[in-house]
Amino acid sequence: MKTLPTLALLGSLLLCTGCAESKVAFTASDAGDDAASAYLVSQEPKDAMSVGQARKEVEDANEVTLVGRIGGSYKPFVDGIAAFTIVDSSVPHCAPEEGCPTPWDYCCTMNQVKDNIATVKVVDESGAPVTQDARELLQVKELSTVVVHGTAQRDDQGNLSVLAREVFVRPAS
Repeated sequence: MKTLPTLALLGSLLLCTGCAESKVAFTASDAGDDAASAYLVSQEPKDAMSVGQARKEVEDANEVTLVGRIGGSYKPFVDGIAAFTIVDSSVPHCAPEEGCPTPWDYCCTMNQVKDNIATVKVVDESGAPVTQDARELLQVKELSTVVVHGTAQRDDQGNLSVLAREVFVRPAS
């Protein structure tokens, strides 16, 4: 029964491949409860900064586009909302060949992570966090590379968060 909506969705995506509109719009009937996937963009935003560079240069309330890998802890996703941490792509994660069962926690390079990590919170048009798990919403997992665009938010300790309105997921290489 789900085959027909799935085929319709795939056909729609193929037809829109060359369109100028960069948002991939899903409807609840096309993708079940995945209607919030309107936050996904089909083209990578330009001029993305590394997480480390953004932590040094971006001020609170600035528009920002960041690129990074999901990780930085054993549990980089926040339960109940579309939020996660990303680490600068220049920081090496532990290789599975080294016997590390959770390479996304960067246990081999923890000292580098503290200056190269940011929190991403996917927000709706009103700025409220999207209340759907990011793994389901964006079809991502630990070590997925994402490019996010939104507004920078700094806390009292200078930690960086991005209130993201657009997310691009790089294809796995």
